Amino acid sequence: MRFALLSDLHANMPAVSACLADIETKRVDRIAILGDLVGYGPNPSEVVALCRRLQASGAVVLRGNHDEIRSPTLEIPADNWAITKVAAWTYQQLSQTDRIWLKSLPLVATHDDYVFVHATLDDPQAWFYATDHYRIERSINSAIAIHGASVVLCGHVHEQILFYQGTGREYMRFTPRPGVAVRLRDHRAWLACVGSVGQPRDGDPRACYVILDTVRRTIQFNRVVYDIQRAVKDLRSNQLPEELVNRLEDGR
Repeated sequence: MRFALLSDLHANMPAVSACLADIETKRVDRIAILGDLVGYGPNPSEVVALCRRLQASGAVVLRGNHDEIRSPTLEIPADNWAITKVAAWTYQQLSQTDRIWLKSLPLVATHDDYVFVHATLDDPQAWFYATDHYRIERSINSAIAIHGASVVLCGHVHEQILFYQGTGREYMRFTPRPGVAVRLRDHRAWLACVGSVGQPRDGDPRACYVILDTVRRTIQFNRVVYDIQRAVKDLRSNQLPEELVNRLEDGR
């Protein structure tokens, strides 16, 4: 089985469309979307409609923290005003049916030796980031103990990173090269952060996605150029904060 794994779409339709077009040039059996369909971006209803169609065609679609849409009449936890404003705006753009569908999405999916989740597997709805030894170890231990799996694939971090268990207990960090497949050797445990389609944060504004081959046990991290200025135009035409424009253009 060859999966195309996409995460953190963040309502960025130009980025999503570019990734799907690139995926069409590759031999892929199934698509998995690892959460955060909305938030930050200017196209929430379009992205949700697309993901609902993909799900109806057999895609795995998981829930992320931004998909837990709250009413704009309530206090919305956020680090800054820009995120609060776009969250309230996103709520208004989505139909009640879409909001219910987003909240109904599962947190975890499995396939053989692989577990898909948005954040960390040990406590999926706490939305921890899989970036330190403690969280990575807990996620992988949960995969082994609960799912009988040794590979965790997640989003949420907005960077493409691969962690593997070294000769000791420590998990080593590996920054993959785009387009180069990495063998997931079965004598090790692995955790892969697949990166963000619509909101990369590693200084590279290109969209991210991953190809996972469960037969060959390989993972290939990909970057895709997309029409950022189209997304910028949509942000500005909806009078969304300029900070969101800067994030897209800078890949931060």
